[in-house]
Amino acid sequence: MSSQPAQASAPLKVGVVGGTGYTGVELLRLLVNHPHAELDVITSRGEAGVAVADLFPSLRGRTDLVFSEPDAKRLAGCDVVFFATPHNVAMRMMPELMDAGVRVVDLSADFRLRDHELWSEWYGEPHACPELLADAVYGLPEVNREAIRDARLVACAGCYPTSIQLGYLPLLENGWIKPDQLIANAASGASGGGKSAKVPMLLAEAGESYKAYGASGHRHLPEIEQGLADIAGGPVSATFVPHLIPMIRGIHSTLYGQLTASAPPLEEIQAAFEARYADEPFVDVMPLGSHPETRFVKGANMCRLALHQPRGESVIVVLSVIDNLVKGASGQAVQAMNIMFGLDEGAGLAVVPLAP
Repeated sequence: MSSQPAQASAPLKVGVVGGTGYTGVELLRLLVNHPHAELDVITSRGEAGVAVADLFPSLRGRTDLVFSEPDAKRLAGCDVVFFATPHNVAMRMMPELMDAGVRVVDLSADFRLRDHELWSEWYGEPHACPELLADAVYGLPEVNREAIRDARLVACAGCYPTSIQLGYLPLLENGWIKPDQLIANAASGASGGGKSAKVPMLLAEAGESYKAYGASGHRHLPEIEQGLADIAGGPVSATFVPHLIPMIRGIHSTLYGQLTASAPPLEEIQAAFEARYADEPFVDVMPLGSHPETRFVKGANMCRLALHQPRGESVIVVLSVIDNLVKGASGQAVQAMNIMFGLDEGAGLAVVPLAP
């Protein structure tokens, strides 16, 4: 497949499985404005028969589609199918879609881990189609762009793993931090917990409070370590502690690394970050001393990074912010689709962050 952006001769026929959750409606928001995509089918078991615009009035005038039951034969008529579903849904439909020649972008965790036993350990059930794990390309474009171009199945990187891997990437590529001493302290808005009703997510429970969760082990940890090990070219050990912050969108990751003896001065590390991401349309390395905020990326497919070296000692701190629903999920999925079909990588994603 050509590496050069090309104009599609006809709009891509797009299917979305699971169009009612937060990542699903975010995906619809981006796709209805995409110049080379046309929504063809949007599924929901719980809302089948309901007009999409009735459930989401924000889409009135943008789509006339009605939610339908997931049907692999119907989805097989699409050029690309997105899964915006909880884990264990995509993997049950994937063999039939792969046999039909459909290209798939999966936003769930079903195909992110290459080891099916490790997946089962963290997700508490056997993997339904471990034979397809080797075919899945991990969907972090800044690392796997060339593999994504020809992929039939892209497993989109998770939200926390995206912010963490992009922050550590140049340091590990250059061998400037010790791979066995990585610490990621990250906080997410409430939309990261999904749309299903949960008492801890009620305003009266989560508002005006801040808490850690999953401190003894979180499902994103094996994905983070797998991705960082690929970048480092060897094993890594990471401590990852996620937090819930009382806002709707956004992730702020504070990343710590112990510098190696070969690490250059901070100014040279800054220059290396700027060079590494100079051609990446959705990563912004801010000036030294900056403190990026989640509002700097709200609603946009952007990761903003900043470097610090407290008191000039042997620890480097990377601040990484993304919108968990965009660069952390649906925007990255559209970015992957653009790469897969030889489109301008930024098509449908030229969104300026919301302010205030």
